[in-house]
Amino acid sequence: MVKESKKTKKKTDVEKKVMKQEETKKEQKKVSKKKENNKVDKKDNKVKKVGIFKRISNWFKSVVKEVSKVRWTSKKEMIKYSIATIVFIIFFALFFYAIELLMALLKSFV
Repeated sequence: MVKESKKTKKKTDVEKKVMKQEETKKEQKKVSKKKENNKVDKKDNKVKKVGIFKRISNWFKSVVKEVSKVRWTSKKEMIKYSIATIVFIIFFALFFYAIELLMALLKSFV
């Protein structure tokens, strides 16, 4: 009997946790909807248009920012990857050449 009561307690605790999680999700959805509505209102209030040169300069600034985030490979890594690529190309070229030879041999016997 004692074991069953512990199990039911655990179940109710789990159910309470699930209910709390669902409530927080609902609250988050409400908050995000409010934020979206606020964004729409702010956009409607702004009538100013940004000029073409300002848009172009903003684009170049964002490009420079993104390029600075890129992780460039070192010389050692580039050599290692190049060698691995060449080895795989040679391996598969020989593999498909061997298959082609086998098919030609089988065809000559038939």
